[in-house]
Amino acid sequence: MKIFTPKAPEPIGPYSQAIKLDNGLIFTSGQIAVAPETGHLIDGGIKEQTKQVIENLKAVLESAGSSLSKVIKATVYLKDMHDFSSMNEVYSEYFSESKPARSTVGVSALPKNAKIEIEVIAHISR
Repeated sequence: MKIFTPKAPEPIGPYSQAIKLDNGLIFTSGQIAVAPETGHLIDGGIKEQTKQVIENLKAVLESAGSSLSKVIKATVYLKDMHDFSSMNEVYSEYFSESKPARSTVGVSALPKNAKIEIEVIAHISR
């Protein structure tokens, strides 16, 4: 089932915000720091962008019947690996208890010249 919420940015290409499977798994598309209200990348550094990305993911997961506490795997894409510590400061505010498995990958570019993109896999309790 395709997931869509106006509380997160509209996809900028031919993809869904997330897909929910019958087995209760949710796979999100990568989110960048786009404000849902404007459709534009927010101003600010890595901390501000990380917060917006996670808030976007939170909105998508909640619309699918899940939450950040049910994330089991996250993949973080950073344009600059020097931002790793600052990203972790914000990330840990949202995932201090659940601590999902995670990979962090340095990339040369992201859509809209974003500093960070995150995708997650979550579940729905049955």
